[in-house]
Amino acid sequence: MTGLNRILHVEDDEDILMIARLALADLGGFEVLQCSSGAEALEKAQAFAPDLLLLDFMMPGMNGMQTLQALRERPEFADTPAIFMTAKAMELVEQELAGLGVVGKISKPFDPVALPDEIRRYWDAQGTGGA
Repeated sequence: MTGLNRILHVEDDEDILMIARLALADLGGFEVLQCSSGAEALEKAQAFAPDLLLLDFMMPGMNGMQTLQALRERPEFADTPAIFMTAKAMELVEQELAGLGVVGKISKPFDPVALPDEIRRYWDAQGTGGA
């Protein structure tokens, strides 16, 4: 697997999208595609070819878990590492998430300045190499 450069970020909250874009693109130097719904992510993911999926857990329509499961059905995303961002405690579903290739979770509210490094730590910990 190559280094971490391209992040697909799926989030329904416009304020979080804006803050995360500043953190990931401007501070972190990542190429970021943001989608405001799971359906939009399914439409745009293949053309973007992300190295990492960053998903909001709770969204209207398709939630983060449903979005990830739909992406996993596509061969090109079967092994793409994923991180969930959530304000909810997720301990009850962590085993299931690990089986879906979820390498970490980031609690909301998050520190925008620390976000790029937090994502890199999860990336490095799961053995794909650094950016």
